[in-house]
Amino acid sequence: MARLPSFSAVPTIPLSGLNDWQYTTLNAMKINIDLLIGAQGGGQLRAVTPAKLTVSSTPTLTMTRVSAEGVGFTIGGVSVPSLDDYTKLLINVQQLANDVATVRNTLNTLIQQLKA
Repeated sequence: MARLPSFSAVPTIPLSGLNDWQYTTLNAMKINIDLLIGAQGGGQLRAVTPAKLTVSSTPTLTMTRVSAEGVGFTIGGVSVPSLDDYTKLLINVQQLANDVATVRNTLNTLIQQLKA
């Protein structure tokens, strides 16, 4: 789990010397900043920063194209794939399954870090 960044809260805005609209605007900005840095709202609304995310990019996927070509034979009016094409298809499906598992693991790690 990544270490969360810490920030100092924005000091209270003085009432003297400000017009109502100035105080309202500055106070709204202060509240928003405090929410983003986790100073208000129990820290649950803290902004995500690049330092908080430690998940690596998904590695290069192994399946970039389908190598099976649909080559086969017709036996008794039924089309059947050649052994070579069938083997290529099995390899393609396994590569795709491995790639999906890798992307899923990366995504789950990212989701866990975003929830922290």
